[in-house]
Amino acid sequence: MSIIEYLAYSPTAFLITLLVFGLIVGSFLNVVILRYPIILQRLYECECRDLLKLPQENNQEKFNLIFPHSHCPSCKTPIKPWQNIPVISYLLLKGKCANCSMSISIRYPLIELIAGLLALLSGWYFGFSLNTITACLLLWALLTLTMIDFDHQILPDDITLPLLWVGLLINFQWQLFTTIDQALWGVIAGYLTLWSVYWLFKLLTQKEGMGYGDFKLLAMLGAWLGWKMLPLIILLSSFIGAIVGGLLILFRGHDHQIPIPFGPYLAGAGAVALFWGETIVQQYFQLAGF
Repeated sequence: MSIIEYLAYSPTAFLITLLVFGLIVGSFLNVVILRYPIILQRLYECECRDLLKLPQENNQEKFNLIFPHSHCPSCKTPIKPWQNIPVISYLLLKGKCANCSMSISIRYPLIELIAGLLALLSGWYFGFSLNTITACLLLWALLTLTMIDFDHQILPDDITLPLLWVGLLINFQWQLFTTIDQALWGVIAGYLTLWSVYWLFKLLTQKEGMGYGDFKLLAMLGAWLGWKMLPLIILLSSFIGAIVGGLLILFRGHDHQIPIPFGPYLAGAGAVALFWGETIVQQYFQLAGF
C-alpha cells in the first residue's frame, strides 16, 4: 500500500499529516509576512531611483525569501535546524533566543499554529480530496494577506492576482467550489462592488475609504467561491470591521482618522464562507420565509 492509499484509508493519519504539514507551511508564511513587504519596499526605492536618475545603492546585502538565512534579530546568530521546528522549538526555548536570551515574539508560533489548524479544519471538512488541498492554499494565502495588511496596510498583487487565476482555473477544470460561470461573475462583481463603494465614498467625503487591494481581494474570493457568496462576505466583513474599529476607538483611543485595514476582515469572512457559507445562506432564507 502506498502512502497516498494509506492516507486515503486512514482519516486519522491524513489529519495528522495535514496538521504537521500546515505547521511547516506556517513557518514559511512567517518568512513571507516579514520579508515580502521589505522586498517590495526595496523594489519601489530602486524604481524611484531609476525614475529620478539617481545612482542605485550597491551596498545592500542579498535579501529575498531565502537569504539571509533565519537568524535572531537581536544578536544575528543563525538559527539552527532544531531551533526552527514549528511551535515545538518555541516551547523548548521558552520563547527566547538560545544565544542572547532575547524574547521571541509569540506571533511566530501562533501563525504556525493557525496555519496548521486551518489545514486540519480543511481536511476534517472536505476529507481526502482535491478540495482540501486547494482550500489549504486559499486559507494560507488569506492568512498571509491578513498579516501583511495588518502590518503595512497593503495587499500585494503578487498574491491576490495569481490566486484569482487559480480560483478560476480550479472551478473551470473541476468545479470544486462553484461553477465557472458563477466564478467569472464573482470576479466581476467582487471588484466592481468595492470599486463603486470606494468612488462613492470619495465623491461624498473627498477621502479614500479603502485601497485597490481590497477590490482585488474580493474579486479573488469571488473567483473561488462564486458571486453568491459575495453578499455574505461583504456583510460579515463590514459587521466585524465596524465592531473592531469601534472597540479600538473606545478602549485604545485609536484616532478615527487613522485608517484601519479592511483586508483582514474580508479574508476572515472569506474563510467563513468557504466552510459555512452555504449553510448560513440557507438558514437565512429559511428564517426569512423564502
